[in-house]
Amino acid sequence: MPADPTPARQDEEQTVLVLRLAGPLQSWGDRSAFNRRDSRPRPTKSGVVGLLAAAAGRPREADITDLVGLRLGVRIDQPGTLLRDYHTVSDYRGRPLPQAGVNAKGVQKPTSPAKETHVTHRYYLQDAVFVAAVQGPAALVTALAEAVRHPAFPLALGRRSCVPTQPIALGAVRDATLEDVLADEPWQAGEAARNAYRRRAERAPEPFSPHRINLAATFDDPSGEDTAQDVPRSFAPRERGFSTRRIRHTWLSVPTGFPAPATPDRPALKTGGHDPFALLGW
Repeated sequence: MPADPTPARQDEEQTVLVLRLAGPLQSWGDRSAFNRRDSRPRPTKSGVVGLLAAAAGRPREADITDLVGLRLGVRIDQPGTLLRDYHTVSDYRGRPLPQAGVNAKGVQKPTSPAKETHVTHRYYLQDAVFVAAVQGPAALVTALAEAVRHPAFPLALGRRSCVPTQPIALGAVRDATLEDVLADEPWQAGEAARNAYRRRAERAPEPFSPHRINLAATFDDPSGEDTAQDVPRSFAPRERGFSTRRIRHTWLSVPTGFPAPATPDRPALKTGGHDPFALLGW
């Protein structure tokens, strides 16, 4: 059976920290192979826990039980596109590459037949924006909120090379439920995606208001219909391992910040201004 994180005691006050995870590149892997590094379409629990542990200054060998026990929700504000980074590896001395196996002396054996080049693939999400929220004991969540604003170690979006843009923490911690917080947090997509959505509303053949948008979201849920094997047991190099959690997929109606539809007592607000791309049909 999947092992869900141990929930916090019911008598503890629960608060929510909201994170905006955006950057040129992100990569949220939950499995790896010798020559392939995949990325999931949304942040993993191990990736978010790792970001929080780095912000709090915890070394890799530190206990992360309290962070794993936080309930996670992730909203996809801008899915981005998948990027494949193609690599080749060769020995600069011109020698054949070694294999993973070693001989009796502990020295890697040469490849047979000799292999001069090794091909690897790494996958990233480019131009993606997510809103992740963690819910847990108020003291822990408040301390993490401060740590994210003043991180002890550099923060990354899944891999070290994936640097986040600011701000990461969205406002103060919240007292509402995880679902309510992600439903109320305004849409965080980039300007290009927001303008495209507004133009779509203006061209729609039927009445269509851009003041709300439906976004996919995933929540930790012991009764969830799906599972994810991305709960870290430890980040220590020799003790890395993962367990499973139950998750629930849903849709949230989220405010965009655009004007609400007109009513008899309130005329529509002008979105106004000249649109230089209007003639192109964008």
